[in-house]
Amino acid sequence: MKIELKKFGTTLISRQSGREAFSAFRPSLENLNKEENIEVDFSDVITFSPSWGDEFLRPLHEKYNGRISFLNTTNPSVKVTLELLEEINKVKFDIKS
Repeated sequence: MKIELKKFGTTLISRQSGREAFSAFRPSLENLNKEENIEVDFSDVITFSPSWGDEFLRPLHEKYNGRISFLNTTNPSVKVTLELLEEINKVKFDIKS
């Protein structure tokens, strides 16, 4: 399954917005089979804040750890935020760039 974050906007900045995005997307995850991996695609995302990322990526990572990879992460905002979330949450993300 590929999650294109640009569907939630190109400026992903508030905690509330991240929480709402995850709540809206959560039903799509119910159809995910146990062998299917998740690709989170950051293409066309201009601004990605730690608060939005924490609300969307943390619960996703908690439930599907080891099955998630991140694509198109070269944008400095995305790169720095992912590094910060790894440090804060003591996790290691599978970043494909």
